[in-house]
Order: sequence, then C-alpha cells, then structure tokens
Amino acid sequence: MARFGIEEEFLFLDEHSLAPVALAAGTRERITRLRTGGEVPTAYLTSQIECLTEPVSTAADAEAQLTHLRGLIGWHAQDQHAIAAGTGTPFVTTRSSAVSPSSHYDDVAAQLGHLTRDHEVNGLHVHVEVADDEERVRAFDRVRGWLPVLLALTGNSPFVNGRDSDFASWRSIQIRRLPASWAPPRFRDYDDYRAGVQRLIDVGALTDAASLSWAVRISEHYPTVEVRVFDAQLTAEDSVFAALLSRAIVITDDQPHADIGTDGIDVSLWTAARRGMGARLIDPTTGEADDAWAVADRMLAMIAPALRDLGDEDRVREGIERLRALGSGADRQRRTVDEGGVPALADLFRTGTTPPFPTPNAAAHESGSAP
Repeated sequence: MARFGIEEEFLFLDEHSLAPVALAAGTRERITRLRTGGEVPTAYLTSQIECLTEPVSTAADAEAQLTHLRGLIGWHAQDQHAIAAGTGTPFVTTRSSAVSPSSHYDDVAAQLGHLTRDHEVNGLHVHVEVADDEERVRAFDRVRGWLPVLLALTGNSPFVNGRDSDFASWRSIQIRRLPASWAPPRFRDYDDYRAGVQRLIDVGALTDAASLSWAVRISEHYPTVEVRVFDAQLTAEDSVFAALLSRAIVITDDQPHADIGTDGIDVSLWTAARRGMGARLIDPTTGEADDAWAVADRMLAMIAPALRDLGDEDRVREGIERLRALGSGADRQRRTVDEGGVPALADLFRTGTTPPFPTPNAAAHESGSAP
C-alpha cells in the first residue's frame, strides 16, 4: 500500500480584523514539544505555520494526526488572540508579513523582490510514496492532466483585500506570478526531469530545486510525487479527501490519455481557479472541453479500482457528496460572509482548528500558568 503524507499551511489572523499577525516567539517550538505525530517546521512568513504528518497508510491515521496538529495550532493561536485559518489567502492583508529567519528563505525573498510583500498564500501539499525514480516521473505525468479538476474541487481562497475576488482560488492566481509555476512540462524520464529543473536554476529563475512552484513536482527530500495544486483546506476532513484522490491517481497505471499540452492544462487551471466546479475544463482523457463535474466523474471512474483496493472508496464518495451539498471551501466562505459577515467567517476558520482540549487561558487559570 503506497504511503502518503500531508503538509498543511495556516495563517495566523487577528481574531477581529482577520488580517495576518506574526506568531509569538517560540510558538513552533512549543507545538513541536507537545505533538504526538508529525512535524511543525518553519514556514516562509512569520504569520504562517505549517504542519506535516508522518508517512501514513490509511485515511484514519492521516485525519487523526491532522486533527491533533490542527488542535495544537489552534490552541496556541487562541492564546495570541488570533485564529489559525485553513484558507488559501487571508480575508484582508496589511502587506506587512515578515519573512521567517532562514538563509533559504532569505534567498527566495531576494529572488522574488516585491512579490513577497503580498505573497500571503497557504497551500496543501500531498506526498505520495513512489520508490523508483523512473516510476516517479511516470506518476508525475499521470497527475498533470488532472490538476485542473483537483483545483476545482478544492478552491478555498475567494477573498482579497476584504473583497470578493470573483475567483474560487485567488491563491492560484498569486502563485502564477512565480517562475516555474502551475503546470509543468512533460519529461521523458528521470534524467530529462533533472536536466529540466537544472536549466531553470542555471538561468536564475530558481535559487534551487526546492523552490519549484509547479502544481506537481518530484520531491527533493522524500521518495515521493508531491501534488501541490490545492489551496489550504478548512477542515482536516477536506485535506484527507484531497490526499486520497492524489494517491489513487498516482498509483493508477494505464490511464486513458490525450496529450492536451501544458497550455491546455494551464488554461484549465485558470478556469478552475476562476469558477471552481462551475468551470469548463479540458478533459485529459478525451482532449475535449467539458463541465468540471463531468471531468470529475471520469476521474473518479478511472481511479475507482485503486480507491476500492485501498479502502478509500467510502471516504471519497462522502467527500464528493459533501461538495455537492455544501460546495467547496470558497463557496462556504462566501456563503458564511453573506449570512454573517466577518465574525461568522472568523468562526468558520476557528472551527477548522478547534482544540480538543481547554484553551491556553483556561488551562492557565486552572493550573496557575500556561504551558
């Protein structure tokens, strides 16, 4: 059974304005000390925090780790009168987030220049284990054509500067400004992949291979294919749904295939970012434009045997039913703001990282000091 891992990014937002705020000193270290699985590494901005699961084989294990990590992150956010928000972009921004201390991040910030000032974006990255180098390239290519429908299913960043962007995934539009972003080209084999990445470094587009912003790439640190097309998700359940789709696509051989080209994938990524599941996409099995739900149904039919073999069929079906009933994260955010304004949106974000234990202030009151 192919193992997978999930990386989630969160923004710390002021609980009233929903503008990004910097994490208090030592927050990551305290979360790391309390965790019981996964990691909490340094993120790009001081207003961001990231968590990674350990490699897991089942959806239940992934959700348990994410729920625990989200709870710890939410617990510390509350202590700072903030909310740890699982959203691709903040509701509003001051464009004042600082880059986290790191020689790597310093290099990236120097490369990006002014882009860093409003690059407050959160993603969900799914690693699927593939041991062989050449098979990793083949799996990478299998994912490429499905990137638009994966984005359409998971868009969760509708707001920018306190206004509706009219996009389901404004994060994707922000990412598009970076070098080597959105759809990667096809590669013949592993050597071709490595040579293609090195060319980007040689011309100065990237500081190193770890800075690739493609929506899918081969990981530089793990023996995995890394699917990076997703916005950060409102709930652990939503994140696991995205991960299960990714794993099934990666391991499904002999997929029907129409070469729609990098431009065809990119234009579909744009329409998916703009309209979510209301978009028209180019179907990678036929090469023809179709409604996003029709493309999703073909993808699900193709990966159905893998989902059954992995025991993921029921969870994915429930995820699709949830999307049809409630909409994507972007739909839920918009509906929440329409019905209850910014306070209701704050509550929606807070629900996704609710601690399953007393808040820091309550714990301090009971024990005389906060952990």
